[in-house]
Amino acid sequence: MNFRSRPNRFLQDPGAAKIAAQTQSDTSQSRQDLIRQAIKWTVYSLLLINWGYYVFDDWRAAQHTLLASDPLLKWMNSYATSIDELAWFALLFLFEAETYSLSDDAMTRMKRFIFVTIRIACYAFLLHTMYAYWFTYLELSNVVAFSSGTSLCDLVGQDFSFLMNLAYTVIDAANCATLSAGGELFQIGGDLVVTDAAGLSVERGLAIIDIIEVTAWLVIVILIEMVVVVQERGTSAGPFIRYSNYLTIALYAVLLVIAAYWIWKGHYVYAWDELLWIGGFAAIGMNLSEWRDDIAKATVPG
Repeated sequence: MNFRSRPNRFLQDPGAAKIAAQTQSDTSQSRQDLIRQAIKWTVYSLLLINWGYYVFDDWRAAQHTLLASDPLLKWMNSYATSIDELAWFALLFLFEAETYSLSDDAMTRMKRFIFVTIRIACYAFLLHTMYAYWFTYLELSNVVAFSSGTSLCDLVGQDFSFLMNLAYTVIDAANCATLSAGGELFQIGGDLVVTDAAGLSVERGLAIIDIIEVTAWLVIVILIEMVVVVQERGTSAGPFIRYSNYLTIALYAVLLVIAAYWIWKGHYVYAWDELLWIGGFAAIGMNLSEWRDDIAKATVPG
């Protein structure tokens, strides 16, 4: 072996070695950032596709629960999931802009005003979603029982639908004897929708899950809002940021349990959507972490 051809680290120019190492580090970091951005925007795109599915799903359910004469609030309640998803989209992209896309200098007073206005509208819609979920639960807790002995076949021709596990089926002569396992029937919320005791139990459980889910997401997004405010003031570490991260992780764990519940109930799209949203907001968490690294570097002397 020709030892003279090997680089001698003791004879190399220290400045040149440092520049080469920095260049290699920058190239590696750039490649990692490119991969992260590709994954992030893939998740965002899939979420947008899911939103289209939810609009269709709400429309399909509304065919059984809405009348043209119903007030606006009831229409909004029926499309609560679609409205909720749209509000989450807006918040997600606001956070993406604040924590990654826009620099501090680019955040003008007008842009900040627009961001705050959109944010207030989003939270108003999200609070409406929570109201809609509670309204649904209360409806399911105050159902009207049909007279003893009434069967689904007695309701044929009256435009009633049978509800089981979020699925609506129009009652007709061909299916009235097979939709229910029997027992007492209940009318839900004054709509032309009925279910039996088993169906009522399932719907109440799903309504409770919806309430827990939206509450968990609201807490997560409020924590992100607070961390953004703290980091805008130049803070990159401390008990608040640390415990906020712990609580966020715990809430993600709750949401993963909810995703498993959706799978158990056969709602695979809902579980998929849950996982995508966790991925979307985990990307925001990643942005916040990179931002903290930048703050820490900027405060190091020299």
